[in-house]
Amino acid sequence: MGKRSIKENKNIYQLSREDAGFTREKASEAIGCISDDRIEKIESEKSLPHPDEILLLADCYKKPELCNYYCSHECPIGQKYVPEVRIKDLSQIALEVLNHLNSLEDDRRRLVEITVDGQISEDEADDFRKIREKLEEISRTVDSLQLWIRQRVMDGSLTE
Repeated sequence: MGKRSIKENKNIYQLSREDAGFTREKASEAIGCISDDRIEKIESEKSLPHPDEILLLADCYKKPELCNYYCSHECPIGQKYVPEVRIKDLSQIALEVLNHLNSLEDDRRRLVEITVDGQISEDEADDFRKIREKLEEISRTVDSLQLWIRQRVMDGSLTE
């Protein structure tokens, strides 16, 4: 049986493994192609994980949020273009969606006014920026819902 970690500053990979009830050795056996030594290097941050390893760890631990974490924190491209998405309760996600939908009509009308001529003038730029930010919020909310769904599919409480 593996030793229990007493490390205080555990990273997301170690916390996810422990939440799933795996020792490094058991996780390695379950995954089949990542050694327990490699898992230790990832968890102790001696080595950065590879994307294919993250996919395997996320699947093994039933933690799809590991993929988003990797992309938004460790991948150089993702750090620039992928926002961090956190798993939220379904009720919170639903309320956010309803809130966005309620405010969408005014933004839709203004976006049409701004873009109808194919140019964004100086007096339109601030409104355009605000609309873009709202659209990014909607995108993050949709991403949060998709992550919630993936989590439920992985834990078996929802079918695709």
